[in-house]
Amino acid sequence: MDDNTILKVNDLSTHYFTSRGAVKALDDASFELKGGQSMGIAGESGCGKSTLAFSLMRMVQPPGKIVKGSIDIRGLEVTDLSEKEARKKLRWQKISMVFQGAMDIMTPVYTVGYQMMEPLKYLKNIKGDEAKDICFKYLDMVNIDYELFYRYPHELSGGQKQRIVIATALLLDPDVVILDEPTTALDVVVEARIMNDLKLLKKKLNNSMIFITHDLSILAEISDKLAVMYAGYIVELGDAIEIYKNPKHPYTRKLIGAIPRLHVDVDRLEYIPGAPPELTNPPKGCRFHPRCDQAFDRCSQDEPGFHEVDGVKVMCHLYDRGA
Repeated sequence: MDDNTILKVNDLSTHYFTSRGAVKALDDASFELKGGQSMGIAGESGCGKSTLAFSLMRMVQPPGKIVKGSIDIRGLEVTDLSEKEARKKLRWQKISMVFQGAMDIMTPVYTVGYQMMEPLKYLKNIKGDEAKDICFKYLDMVNIDYELFYRYPHELSGGQKQRIVIATALLLDPDVVILDEPTTALDVVVEARIMNDLKLLKKKLNNSMIFITHDLSILAEISDKLAVMYAGYIVELGDAIEIYKNPKHPYTRKLIGAIPRLHVDVDRLEYIPGAPPELTNPPKGCRFHPRCDQAFDRCSQDEPGFHEVDGVKVMCHLYDRGA
């Protein structure tokens, strides 16, 4: 891993073991993230986006388990950590996360300030006025008035709570910040403001960020690289603008084709027929082939490997030599 590589993930697989069999929620995920770089992760619900995020945080709960692979954050091997070590060395210091539905995770019986100062107190032993000054610094970065520090969560709007959770995730200056659907349930005006704030924070703090969302148009605007996931696999990985302008995988093409465009006259948006597969018993061969309009015989028999096309890695038989 070179000096500027912050995060390296290699062949990471996480399964959930149930009475019906193992749910293969994440399989063979591999990617790197450099300092100051942002990466978007897109795909349908149930494709493995949040499982990947929880795996990076070492927060996969039973019956889930990381079954193979490695996660290296600045030389710290995450998969080797015990729960106690993960709390002490990893979370909020090396990597932090803004959880999906973050505006609803704050405890209603404690003030905003009490909850913000908790990681400073327990992980860095920073208390009192020093802790308060650090919190004020990050509240200012997300355009939140200091007065809200003394309020209770129920007194705040959804957008205010979301900004406070983002500020809390940044308090210990982690190397990587994961944002899982950071604008869920917010109106489009507040969503636009928060995404603009995140772009400014990325430039100012130079953190590496991972954005998880269904909205590919947002990811193309805010991310340097993009990973498209389907049924537990990363099926396309590369430069975000290149993928958005010239998608290689049939699934990515359908996702992008389903985005309404203001300046393009389209009679009918794209859609993907059928539903994602049951991951206790995924289809043989390519997992997307039952829904793919470009599938041929080999797609239902052999699992595709990765091919590099125009600098983008794509998991599809269409790019096999001679296909």
